[in-house]
Amino acid sequence: MSESFKLVVLASGTGTNLQAILDRLHGREGVEVVGVGSDRPGAKALERARAAGVETAVFPPAEYADRATRDAAMAEWIESRGADLVALAGYMQLLGGEFVARFRHRVINVHPALLPSFPGLDAIGQALEAGAEVTGVTVHFVDEGVDTGPVIVQREVAIPADRDRATLEEAVHAVEHELYPETIRMIARGMTS
Repeated sequence: MSESFKLVVLASGTGTNLQAILDRLHGREGVEVVGVGSDRPGAKALERARAAGVETAVFPPAEYADRATRDAAMAEWIESRGADLVALAGYMQLLGGEFVARFRHRVINVHPALLPSFPGLDAIGQALEAGAEVTGVTVHFVDEGVDTGPVIVQREVAIPADRDRATLEEAVHAVEHELYPETIRMIARGMTS
């Protein structure tokens, strides 16, 4: 790639998936994280971004009249960064239809289940409660629904025989930290549609 592939990451929490992206992609193979946005001023993800020298911005819901106004401000900031792709990494706010339409096929998310199974919150808990023997990780394009966008890639994770949640969470997160950067790299190289 002659030009850099610019990535903005949106995160609400600790930013472990962001850290995996920074460690495995940022400044490598033409991929550059050009911004990290959050809805929470105290999110550890923002500290991780600053430590990597990446510009940050905060869009707290309370500071905007409604979601559409917040989404519009965030979209303007993303466009000002020249982003080719927006990666949601533990971003816990729903994005409105206008935002999704503006960045159609340019917003991706990582989900701790094999979609369409166990969409929404607490996918790991849902898998355990359902008695599933296998769950996994899905990277998908974001559409107007909740975890309903087109799947890009999935990887299975076996549920431990003792059904220990902490062990399963650790295994799922390890796969997320590999699969998400791999998928972004594929998109940057034009290997997905």
